[in-house]
Amino acid sequence: MKSIFDKISFDCSRNVTQSYSTSFSSAVKMLAPSIRQDIYNIYGFVRFADEIVDTFHEYNKEELFYGFEKDLKLALQNKISLNPILNSFQDTVSKYSIPHELIDAFMKSMKLDLFKTEYKSVEEYNDYIYGSADVVGLMCLKVFVKGDDALFEKLKNSAMRLGSAFQKVNFLRDLKADFEHLNRTYFPNTDLNQLDEASKMKIIEEIENDFKAGYEGIVSLPFEAKFGVYTAYVYYKKLLSKLKKTPSSEIKNTRIRVPDYEKYGLFAKCYFSYKLNII
Repeated sequence: MKSIFDKISFDCSRNVTQSYSTSFSSAVKMLAPSIRQDIYNIYGFVRFADEIVDTFHEYNKEELFYGFEKDLKLALQNKISLNPILNSFQDTVSKYSIPHELIDAFMKSMKLDLFKTEYKSVEEYNDYIYGSADVVGLMCLKVFVKGDDALFEKLKNSAMRLGSAFQKVNFLRDLKADFEHLNRTYFPNTDLNQLDEASKMKIIEEIENDFKAGYEGIVSLPFEAKFGVYTAYVYYKKLLSKLKKTPSSEIKNTRIRVPDYEKYGLFAKCYFSYKLNII
């Protein structure tokens, strides 16, 4: 029965989310059950594509990626795939009429990670951010608004800015791994060998502006999505706060994280803010 296979596929996407990101999976659990699985399905898809280009160094990554891309196209075309991650993703794409151009833009940015190691211009950087993060925010927004096109258009810019903020925080937090292990430099016009406080603060100011624009959209989200998205927002804002307080010399040599006890405190604070209708 197809329903059994779909359940197995959905379980795989949920397991991928919970295994790869405890923080994000905690935020997803704050979403209403009616949309929770679809966000797992989106995350499973983007995580697998990202894993191919970032971690499978002992394999032919280009061959794996193009095979994954071919299977993705067939999944979207046939509305089924024997790859359970792609099967669950195509289900969500079909259910919410997620535009294929968003998926194409995401795959374009992931493809760049196969060979591109430096982003020298702001335009290149923004194009990569759009494909790797902004469109993921838009895919999720399609789920959140459940077919309300007017609300989607209203919140579109905020969703993109929030996706940008999350991605840029990841870039700054993972500076050491990206630079030393993957030989990648995402921030344009920034010498990571001599990253100073002025350069760091310029990046952080840019991210803070993205967060401000992103928050403006959070307050207008449907109630099914608001708590979960706000929780992710607060968590990433906490990461940014820690990065802001960390000397530039240390950012290059360590990976900043939020300890579990702080996460629980943040989640509790988010819950009370949501219940008291502060957001």
